[in-house]
Amino acid sequence: TVLDFAKGYWQIPLSENAQRLAAFCTSFGTYRPLRMSFGLKNAPYFFSRLMAELLGGCEEFAVPYLDDIAIFSEAWEGHLKHLGRVLELIAKGKLTIKPTKCKFAQDHVKYLGHVVGNGFRSPTEAKIQSIQAFPTPKTKTQVWAFLGLVGYYSRYIPLYSVIAAPLTDTLKGKAKRGDIDWTEACEEAFQELKGKLIDKPVLYSPNFNREFIVQTDSSDMGMGVVLSQLNEDKEEHPILYLSKKFSNVERKYCTTEKECASIIFAIKRLHYYLDGQNFTIMTDHNPLVWLKSNASSNPRLMRWALALQPYNFKIIHRPGKNHQNADSLSRLVVAD
Repeated sequence: TVLDFAKGYWQIPLSENAQRLAAFCTSFGTYRPLRMSFGLKNAPYFFSRLMAELLGGCEEFAVPYLDDIAIFSEAWEGHLKHLGRVLELIAKGKLTIKPTKCKFAQDHVKYLGHVVGNGFRSPTEAKIQSIQAFPTPKTKTQVWAFLGLVGYYSRYIPLYSVIAAPLTDTLKGKAKRGDIDWTEACEEAFQELKGKLIDKPVLYSPNFNREFIVQTDSSDMGMGVVLSQLNEDKEEHPILYLSKKFSNVERKYCTTEKECASIIFAIKRLHYYLDGQNFTIMTDHNPLVWLKSNASSNPRLMRWALALQPYNFKIIHRPGKNHQNADSLSRLVVAD
């Protein structure tokens, strides 16, 4: 269920001091709003804090984002109980919802630009269509607009930052506005980012009762990471993709150091998923199987091995022919 408030900001009364600060002048005179209006600097923060306080104790089944509340349950009876509790708290807070904007008891819902269901999420069709229909940018403002639109879905796009590099390069310089030099590389990046979302990519929600799988790989130019899990049928599904171009210093690493650097990068970026969890690291570089035992005379590798000690993991060698997900990510990284 997704609940939406009826003009949520306007339901919040302002104190006399806040009314004075929010006063505005017009040709018809000076006015003071009695209710919280859109555009006030602290309005989003205040409303978010209000929702957090209002729904305190409901964190296991209700997620608020400003005036939208998503309620999720595993069973119908439990959902009725959860929905009733949230509605009770809303009434207690003297707030009202708009029924025509709410979705009740759905197996999947549109929420914050995503289609969210039981264990999966994907971009909404409307957002994909708006990205596909976006005209070729001619100014920096239009490039910013496109990157803001497609960048919201960067977790669905492997190598997003690398693909978008020609576009972000057009934004360099002190001037924040003005025309841009639209090169062939820009057009290729523009079309590729659009194409990545045509197939409606799907990412799966993490299940913290199951073991995570971290696949890493590196090439001469960069590294790729895939966080995944096995479902009930032992099928592997992606949770998110990560990738990174090597710096000039990192490109000078030996092969083992590059492969280990990809593991360190993955663990740091995925800390909130992996901390306190059992997980498996899969690599196609057999010499890294020693990593858990710290058996290396290389100072850099030893430091990295020690940095991994707080985590509960096992490291497994998977031959390159069976290690395609992360491998393809690392090898798609292109030179500057």
